[in-house]
Amino acid sequence: MSAARSRMIARAAQEIAPGMVVNLGIGLPTRVVGHIPPDFPVCLHTENGLSGIGPALPYERADRNLIDAGGAYVSTVPGSAFFDSATSFALVRSGRLDLTMLGAFEVAQNGDLANWKIPGQFTPGAGGGIELAQKARRVVVLTTHTDRAGSPKLVDRCTLPLTAAACVARIFTEMAVIDVTPQGFALREIAEGLTAADVAAATGAPLSLPPGEIPTF
Repeated sequence: MSAARSRMIARAAQEIAPGMVVNLGIGLPTRVVGHIPPDFPVCLHTENGLSGIGPALPYERADRNLIDAGGAYVSTVPGSAFFDSATSFALVRSGRLDLTMLGAFEVAQNGDLANWKIPGQFTPGAGGGIELAQKARRVVVLTTHTDRAGSPKLVDRCTLPLTAAACVARIFTEMAVIDVTPQGFALREIAEGLTAADVAAATGAPLSLPPGEIPTF
């Protein structure tokens, strides 16, 4: 993983406050667990039926029965609990998640999220992301700022099938921290070595800038 992505994930981990119940979605969000101190009071949830997630483990040390939603081997912590999918999604649907961190193919400036399907490519289905995006009290996204072709993922309007409408509050990329506001995208922080102009050029929608010096991460 590049240093820029590692900084992004470390910065996203700071979004988690003590006492939260947090779901880490498939992809980049699952890496956040590696940036949470062992004694930090948080309950991490994975939709396939585990709350209280410890660090990811290498294959030779892993319990093959313990995986997160993305299939990575994980560990337990004191107080971990196992349950079936019905119970797991009852937690989601009843609004007990303080925060969910999700990946994205596109995020629109009004907070629309597209993260489950690219037409013409195989997908196993929308999965739990739809309910996580709708029911968590706060939704943030971890994603690269552009796709492999260099096209912006932060756009004026999503062109891909939506996961949920107007759900995203904040976006973490390797370039910046950007909030979704009633006026559109607002730059909050910027990666070291970049300028606001760099971020604006890679964003497919207007980007408002804060007054004064922009904090870096």
